[in-house]
Amino acid sequence: MSAPFEERSGVVPCGTPWGQWYQTLEEVFIEIQVPPGTRAQDIRCDLQSRHVALAVGGREILKGKLFDSTIADEGTWTLEDRKMVRIVLTKTKRDAANCWTSLLESEYAADPWVQDQMQRKLTLERFQKENPGFDFSGAEISGNYTKGGPDFSNLEK
Repeated sequence: MSAPFEERSGVVPCGTPWGQWYQTLEEVFIEIQVPPGTRAQDIRCDLQSRHVALAVGGREILKGKLFDSTIADEGTWTLEDRKMVRIVLTKTKRDAANCWTSLLESEYAADPWVQDQMQRKLTLERFQKENPGFDFSGAEISGNYTKGGPDFSNLEK
């Protein structure tokens, strides 16, 4: 089980007009399709704790207040194959109960089914983290998984 949980189990993407975003327990990933041949010098990306802005060739693609806070100095962006910008943001609150329902406060919300699948995935990722000897990457979950699933922290081991 050397590969990260999301590589073994897949991700639950939320499609947008410019690409997609998805999340893990600790990070939010934003993938923006840009014109083929885009150069890094054509990109202006501003990452702050609660704000993100991306412009390509002077054209604003994404700008707004994030759904929740991130660690500003850990945010990164990369240009991949000169056709996609990937932004990686580190969540301030890193637990299954912190499932972002939208990328920005007022835009790019996941539909209810995608939100449900994201919450299931984060809950399984939490179980994986708490039980490293087991592989939850192919598991299905039902029942109480909203807000990160049941809290077993007060049970004796």
